[in-house]
Amino acid sequence: MTPAPATHDGDVEIAELRIPVSLDTATADVDDFRAAVELWNAIEREAFGRAADPSQPGEVLPAWANQRWERRRMVLAKLDGRVVGRAALHVPASSPDTGFCSVMVAADARRRGIGTALADGLETLARESGVSKLLSWAAAPVVSDAEVAAGAEVLVPPTGIGRVPADHASVRFALGRGARLEQVERVSSVDLPMPDDELAARLAAARTASGPDYDTVTWIGATPTEWLDEIARLKTRMSTDAPSAGMEEPEDPYTAERVVDEERDQAESGIETIVAAAVHRPSGELAGYTYFDTAPDTSRVVSQEDTIVLREHRGHRLGMLVKLANLEQLQRERPGHPAVITFNAEENRFMLDVNEAVGFAPIAVEGAWRTDL
Repeated sequence: MTPAPATHDGDVEIAELRIPVSLDTATADVDDFRAAVELWNAIEREAFGRAADPSQPGEVLPAWANQRWERRRMVLAKLDGRVVGRAALHVPASSPDTGFCSVMVAADARRRGIGTALADGLETLARESGVSKLLSWAAAPVVSDAEVAAGAEVLVPPTGIGRVPADHASVRFALGRGARLEQVERVSSVDLPMPDDELAARLAAARTASGPDYDTVTWIGATPTEWLDEIARLKTRMSTDAPSAGMEEPEDPYTAERVVDEERDQAESGIETIVAAAVHRPSGELAGYTYFDTAPDTSRVVSQEDTIVLREHRGHRLGMLVKLANLEQLQRERPGHPAVITFNAEENRFMLDVNEAVGFAPIAVEGAWRTDL
């Protein structure tokens, strides 16, 4: 795929990044990729504070280099040769009409039209790729009930659940681009470690509550061969079962082959996957699972990724069971991490109840925005 040509807007240069094959050589593309990752980290720290998990370029590159399941393109903005903005577009191979995107500008380079120039470039790439729907998520501070009572203006999605501050820069920017707020996600974190005796007692209670038909299985790293088809099924259902409101996220089909391919990228990145799954004993199938992404550096925050319990197995407290089983595995096998961060739709009350019971507390929100091209 040939990168789009560079354009100039005053002192700002807008150009598509050519994704490097590796980071082993000192080239302009490698330098730009590293700078783009650091800009992402800066925006994450701004949004989530100490719960942010700064990524290393080598952790990010394998997924960007693998274009088999998802086409990825990035546009950069440079000011005096420095990367001050990035716009990313991800287009699933299985749903080429939908693009997942983000636009980020460094704090000291805002209010100069850079975000607008990046978004224009992003939409051009999207149209060229056949994308007709852009989906994006942008972080904003939590607005408390007291602030609302005091007159703080908020924007509420059509779901009627959750809110974002109307005067936040990300909200004003999205509205100015013609995007619609369709959903609000809660960003939560929990401090680690949990007391071992408390965690053990809660896990035992969750096992009792789930009943004799369910057990747990855990692993670190690559999925055991016997569970590949089951994990593929759960990952596919994650794209359809999780509430997405008016975002109307498409099904993202997984196969065992795709699971293996993406786990190979994960291993190359150095990030470990820590998994806990619920097994339905009568059928031998997985009824749900959850997983963490963890860096070797234990000073870094753990990212809680997928958590799903299949609809046909709900009502047995399996969400609580797999979350606690995975926390126990994390603290036993990879101790020392300071916290876990997770994201959930505000209308997903079942999962929020589980998280709150575990000890997660809100630290930010994310507006889920849709733009129809």
